[in-house]
Amino acid sequence: MSLHRRSAPLLFVNARLIDPASGAETRGGLLARDGRIADLGPHLTRDAAPDGARVVDCGGEVIAPGLIDMQAFVGEPGAEHRETIASATMAAAAGGVTTLVATSATDPAVDDPAVVDFVLRRARDTGRVRVLPMAALTKAREGKEIAELGLLQQAGAVAFYDGARSVKNALVMRRAMAYARDFDALVVHFAQDADLAGGVMNEGDFALRLGLSGVPREAEAIMLDRDLRLAALTGARYHSAIVTTTLSLDALRAAKDAGLSVTCGTSINHLTLNENDIGDYRSFLKLRPPLRHEEERKALVAALAEGLVDVIVSDHDPQDVETKRLPFAEAEYGAIGVETMLAAGMRLVHSGDVTLPRLLAAMSSRPAEILGLEQGRLQKGAPADLIRFDPDAPFVVDPAKLHSRCRNTPFDGALLQGVVNMTVVGGEIVHKAV
Repeated sequence: MSLHRRSAPLLFVNARLIDPASGAETRGGLLARDGRIADLGPHLTRDAAPDGARVVDCGGEVIAPGLIDMQAFVGEPGAEHRETIASATMAAAAGGVTTLVATSATDPAVDDPAVVDFVLRRARDTGRVRVLPMAALTKAREGKEIAELGLLQQAGAVAFYDGARSVKNALVMRRAMAYARDFDALVVHFAQDADLAGGVMNEGDFALRLGLSGVPREAEAIMLDRDLRLAALTGARYHSAIVTTTLSLDALRAAKDAGLSVTCGTSINHLTLNENDIGDYRSFLKLRPPLRHEEERKALVAALAEGLVDVIVSDHDPQDVETKRLPFAEAEYGAIGVETMLAAGMRLVHSGDVTLPRLLAAMSSRPAEILGLEQGRLQKGAPADLIRFDPDAPFVVDPAKLHSRCRNTPFDGALLQGVVNMTVVGGEIVHKAV
């Protein structure tokens, strides 16, 4: 899609305006013109509409910045049978996500400027929302040799991430961090000791009852501890992609208190589901890292509420029937999630555990800050990447109605609240609920 074409002004009136960057919440209107927010506030009513403007009466619904999903698999190049940029961005638009940050776990991996360029061109030609590629931290994502970070950044990579593969060699990781620091580039890492994480679900009594091999919490914590020490040694900007344990949260708290330039994310799945949801071997809930104990989930939610957890990601990972409709131990890891991320997150708001501005901040303004993007703010001059949604509207998740090419949603049949009625990218409507 073109994000630069001049379109008619768009005026939202009778809206609940939430700016997660500042925490401000007001009633009023918002005017988008030439791809940016021209004005907003209580003074904007239908009578204030400029000539030729399209007026949208929100009926008291929320207007907020479009969501920024910092971790999604978009399929191209090499896995178009699982997802394409066209299908991924259609799902994103339906879920209120206006910027998808694509992982490097493609075939070939995003470890060459030409592949970065390919993703950007495909997104321009076939995408409904913005797509920003992360490039591989190491060549072919093998953890052995550092990728050409400077050239990849020049080509348009916004961060460096090997996907759900940890860099095992500490010396390689140190060199990668030092190299990235020289470019002020963000290193994103999946913290999990692969040798220790040989199981298929969270280690504990439930895994024993199911007869499945377990992944201990320490597999995550040991790798994260190493990474944080290397971040202190090199001075690099470091982001832990998905944290799931109290051990990790304690380490991150200490690192942040020490003034290190470190941030972290967790997935919507780990905030809203636990290991018991696996139930009778539900392979759609086989995730990497695995769903944890309920007490760990509650600790993650509390850490999100206080701001220790910076970012919520969908960890959108489409898998087809052939790899998911298998015995749990043999099934592939991963779940789709970009289209249901906001609605699933609203569970935390409706339960009173997290405020709506805080939830939106973790899905918009905070990712924008970490990645150095203009988006994520409901302020004059900011890009007009917007969502209009009803936080209370209920719906049942029907996999057949989701826009991804795959159907492996962990929320199959779940009753959620929070319907996105309109998504706007650069002042243009890219999704409108029927």
